[in-house]
Amino acid sequence: MIELDAQQQAARTTFEKLRDRICAEYEAIEGEAGSDARFVYTPWDRPDETGAPGGGGVQGLIKGKVFEKAGVNVSTVAGQFSEEFSKTIHGAENDPRFFATGISLVAHMANPHVPAVHMNLRFLNTTKRWFGGGADLNPPIPYKEDTEFFHAEMFKACDAHEPGDYEKFSKWADDYFWIPHRNVARGVGGIFFDHLEIEDDESFNTHLAFVDHVGDAFLKAFPALVRKRMHSEFTAEEEQQQLEWRGRYAEFNLVYDRGTLFGLKTGGNIDAILMSLPPRAIWT
Repeated sequence: MIELDAQQQAARTTFEKLRDRICAEYEAIEGEAGSDARFVYTPWDRPDETGAPGGGGVQGLIKGKVFEKAGVNVSTVAGQFSEEFSKTIHGAENDPRFFATGISLVAHMANPHVPAVHMNLRFLNTTKRWFGGGADLNPPIPYKEDTEFFHAEMFKACDAHEPGDYEKFSKWADDYFWIPHRNVARGVGGIFFDHLEIEDDESFNTHLAFVDHVGDAFLKAFPALVRKRMHSEFTAEEEQQQLEWRGRYAEFNLVYDRGTLFGLKTGGNIDAILMSLPPRAIWT
């Protein structure tokens, strides 16, 4: 066990409650499709650099009729960055100690007309404290109206809170979720933000409310799109398109994704870190 202060516990509780709501919604969708698929939860512990308790997390994984593979993970960890890695982390340049709690999810869908999705929300502490994260839509077969609906919900979350800046965060997502070696976007965007810094309890509560609203926006947008498209008929050619697109997704996550690198550099659970990889993909 690692001891948490009031802010750290509040962030952790928020992420765990959001996890429970998302997982319940996914299971409800599986039930509507005639499937009894349920999440399998696997706890994991992380020793710190001295062998003492360094926190851990719970990996949640579901494989069903609608969700070919979806993971919803929560983690709360503490320790020290390596000297080299600490130079790349906000506020850790001169002190490698850190704390991090967050939720990370990816859903790869059985039907290529249903978009895949990613969301990550986190609270990090070094010599500074801040929130970061985002959510983005990744359809193998894009629909303009689905993209607009998803972005509209993210706009509402940003517009309702002082730290929210949809134009800035949307562009940040477009820039971040880009595959340079392919010269293509990973998906159709969403929002991405980082370094929403905490100065006192008031700014903490303000930023936590925004992050929680992003989770609410995700729950309003993504399940609605799943229900809209999950019964669509699809061809072998469309499935081929989906599998090729998944190959691009895997390339981004293994080469560029900062969350993957953070997990690997801080001794996280390998299965939970690589949960984001699709169950099937092809390269032509």
